[in-house]
Amino acid sequence: MQLTPDFEPAKAVKSLLRRSRQGALATLMAGSGDPYCSLVNVATHPDGSPILLISRLAIHTKNLLADARVSLMLDERVEGDPLEGARIMLSGHAEEITADRDLVRQRYLNAHPSAEAFVDFKDFSFFRIRLSGTHLVAGFGRILDLKAAQFLTDISDAQALIDAEQSAVEHLNSDHREALGLYATRLLGAGSADWRCSGIDPEGIDLQAGTKTLRLDFPERITGPGDLRKILVRLADQARSPEGRTP
Repeated sequence: MQLTPDFEPAKAVKSLLRRSRQGALATLMAGSGDPYCSLVNVATHPDGSPILLISRLAIHTKNLLADARVSLMLDERVEGDPLEGARIMLSGHAEEITADRDLVRQRYLNAHPSAEAFVDFKDFSFFRIRLSGTHLVAGFGRILDLKAAQFLTDISDAQALIDAEQSAVEHLNSDHREALGLYATRLLGAGSADWRCSGIDPEGIDLQAGTKTLRLDFPERITGPGDLRKILVRLADQARSPEGRTP
């Protein structure tokens, strides 16, 4: 299939993964194997793989505990015909998170603050979807399959950044809301809103205002807090310049 020269499939998948907050989770009914689909809230691990916070009382949780194979559809919420927006159908296996639970918990709550009310209920658990690939539909001539390695974020050398992420998120949200607003309006062309940071990883920063989400890619990959400070200052300077706005 022919792809237009300016289209970067992996970048499109990465962006939708980081910006999505809800998705359609498909599991196999325990016992019968019949397909079952449900709406779930979604956050992302630092590497981009989806994180779910789900109750063991829910049918989809019982299903994936019996058979870990799942698929998750994420779509670009557009006005008008929803089929005109991009969407990805992710496939993989769901596994309950035991290690790094504090990290996953915080990233999920940054994306879904209202979950604070039930995140520690005994019947709720975090699950991560270990992805094998995705099917991307992004318009005419933009339909293809990608393997997980093509769109997940390499975090093998970024532990220092991961360790510093939450303190950086809190610092940005408490002391640099003006800069976050400039990132959204000047660099990404979004409207003015109470933009806050909801996540940071080696490839970019996630912004959120109510139900609106944005993804700002870094000009180069970073691995530590020192690199993060430098790149955020550079992006703020770019946003304040007359030529700052991204077309």
